[in-house]
Amino acid sequence: MTRGKTTAPAKSGTNDKTTSTRGWVAFVGAGPGDPGLLTVRAVELLREAEVVVTEAPEHEQMVRTLLGLPAPADTDPEADGQPAVQPVGEPPAGPEFVDGGFGDDGQPLTHANRSKVVVRHGKRSRVVRLMTGDPFLYSSGPEEAQACVKAGIGFEIVPGVSSVSAVPAYAGIPLTTKTNREIAVVTCGGPVDWSQYADERTLVLLSGVGCIGETAAALVTAGRSPQTPVAVTRVGTTTEQTTLVSTLEQVAADVRAARVAPPAIIVVGDVVDLRQTLSWFETKPLFGWRVLVPRTKEQAGTVSTRLRGYGAVPEEVPTISVEPPRNPLQMDKAVRGLVEGRYEWIAFTSVNAVKAVREKFEEYGLDARAFSGLKIAAVGDKTAEAIAGWGLRADLMPSGEQSAAGLLADWPEYDDLLDPINRVFLPRADIATETLVAGLIDLGWECDDVTAYRTVRATPPPAPTRDAIKTGKFDAVVFTSSSTVRNLVGIAGKPHPSTIIAVIGPATAKTAEEHGLRVDVLAPRPDVHELVDALADFGSARRLAMLDAGQPVTRPSERKPSGRRKVSSK
Repeated sequence: MTRGKTTAPAKSGTNDKTTSTRGWVAFVGAGPGDPGLLTVRAVELLREAEVVVTEAPEHEQMVRTLLGLPAPADTDPEADGQPAVQPVGEPPAGPEFVDGGFGDDGQPLTHANRSKVVVRHGKRSRVVRLMTGDPFLYSSGPEEAQACVKAGIGFEIVPGVSSVSAVPAYAGIPLTTKTNREIAVVTCGGPVDWSQYADERTLVLLSGVGCIGETAAALVTAGRSPQTPVAVTRVGTTTEQTTLVSTLEQVAADVRAARVAPPAIIVVGDVVDLRQTLSWFETKPLFGWRVLVPRTKEQAGTVSTRLRGYGAVPEEVPTISVEPPRNPLQMDKAVRGLVEGRYEWIAFTSVNAVKAVREKFEEYGLDARAFSGLKIAAVGDKTAEAIAGWGLRADLMPSGEQSAAGLLADWPEYDDLLDPINRVFLPRADIATETLVAGLIDLGWECDDVTAYRTVRATPPPAPTRDAIKTGKFDAVVFTSSSTVRNLVGIAGKPHPSTIIAVIGPATAKTAEEHGLRVDVLAPRPDVHELVDALADFGSARRLAMLDAGQPVTRPSERKPSGRRKVSSK
């Protein structure tokens, strides 16, 4: 990132005459945990930041994911040194990360020392001070902002979503209703006059887990009914969220029995009863499921995003690395032939094939205009989208199954009267089958079958990941091709029998079974989105079955049955 001289925006909290034009601090609310709750302004400032001063251990990874930055020591050969969401080229350097929670000695920083860290960096850099929740609500934002004023550093406040409102909302508990419009937020742990909270208004208790027994007793003594509903939600807005529902009379015993630990938000009042019908987050089909996604980093993005939408925690484990062909001369010759008008068609059978041809074009200084007069075929929607990203449109796509066989079913026969050229350029992987080539020849076409890229087995994942795969710590695995099955088993071993196996199609299912895996979920169509949707349907049916049986809802990794019933999602 270029660190040229910048001028702080006019909406500063300081006097312009004393404000440094070099440094700048934005106090940004990060919300209670879900990165999706960051505001648009927060994202803008993080993209411009030179230094990010974090508050919680998870903040750095959240920012790296948001900005598409590699992990600090990301040496995965598949990534070629690039983050998954970046185009071809050098990865962005990203901001410098500074731990605002702990000092060099490993001890928690005091408010004063944290302010010194912010001021030191704010004097020379554009700083984002990332703060949990909202910077000006139950936070050290005011003290740190005052330190910036004293040092003559410009600053900006970007409000964040507070846990006071967000955590109950994620628990399905509205703090106000049409008939109950008042709430009170109380910080526990110190002296509190509970007699002033004897009415029926909703209470939100902070830092109250350790003293919930005394608090509940005091509220009952003050006049609250012992049967008043209470909800205790810990690590709210994250996929680790859990909510315990009780009453003032029972909550102390229930918290002890469940071993509820901070951080937690406690809600007291009749609004807690609405959770029975409004709980939406913890009831997602795959809530809290740890799902293994054995794809390349570039391919895993859409799968992981869709899994997160169903409440899962995806973990991407690359099983293959995409590399250039060993002999690039064949590809060079084909690209020259394309420019010279040697081909009637070019057939793309994967996103990687589109990428390989595009990179070769860029190497020669060519662009999409070289495709003028050429017909383009794409094997499926994702490949067509990659072509569209190049400014091109596919002339032919399968009307049925999105596969080489489906493409062949719609491919026209060669007609020497209608087709001036009878040759097809087919850039593909080195391990691709001969189905398409043989079918094109049968239709009368000549085919230049060119290796555009090689797929090689990736390096094994770290030992903890391999152990998690073998011991059943993953709840599910989604296999998107036969090669992902073979490669995952080859580099990491077979998933544990308790792990739910979801596959994209019959061929992948057959490969999984050949490797001793029992398939639980089969996508109705060979599409990654439908694969994830099918897994979500399975999770939803499983959850409902447990509820109907009066059993607690558990994840597959929390139970280790000796066998599994085979279920295909239709």
